[in-house]
Amino acid sequence: MDNTILRIDNRNFIKYKFLNSLFLGTSIGSVFTIYNPLEPSVYSIGGIFLAIAMILVATQYSRILNINYFYKISLFVELVILLVIIAFLIFSFSYQIAFTVYIGYQLTFIFGSYLVRGETLLLKKEKILTLVDISKQFGYLAGLGTSFLFYKILEYYFNINENQNQVFLIHYILLTIELLVIIFLIKSFKNIRK
Repeated sequence: MDNTILRIDNRNFIKYKFLNSLFLGTSIGSVFTIYNPLEPSVYSIGGIFLAIAMILVATQYSRILNINYFYKISLFVELVILLVIIAFLIFSFSYQIAFTVYIGYQLTFIFGSYLVRGETLLLKKEKILTLVDISKQFGYLAGLGTSFLFYKILEYYFNINENQNQVFLIHYILLTIELLVIIFLIKSFKNIRK
């Protein structure tokens, strides 16, 4: 019988949340360019499926609102995002990749409410929750600044002005950030003896 339990390493978790939000801030503008080929009806049907899936996840809270599931679901979400980035870098722009990226992100959004609830329940202490939320906001702001500077550098120093080229190139930065996100997520959970 396994006599270990998971515990959150607060320091690494705060770094993970910073990097996670850094990714979000850096990527936020690129999805609009990637999604360009999709019809508006895709968002409607996608929203319906998302809402139904979130309801189904919520019905499982009594079973999955614990540290083991929180870690597994968090890792699953980050691995899906990593696969989406790799798929985009391999296949670039097309209707199929736009749809794949959309589905990938929708899949991660299914667990959005769950992850917020789990984070609050597992971290418990106001001081840690405050540091996590501040870290997330700094990460988001840094990501927005990073993407803005990156696009301007491409435009003014490398004369790369086309949106698709800029978005494709920023995905190399997103790949690097996402790998760091996964590393710090894994480091955020420690096995300890009962």
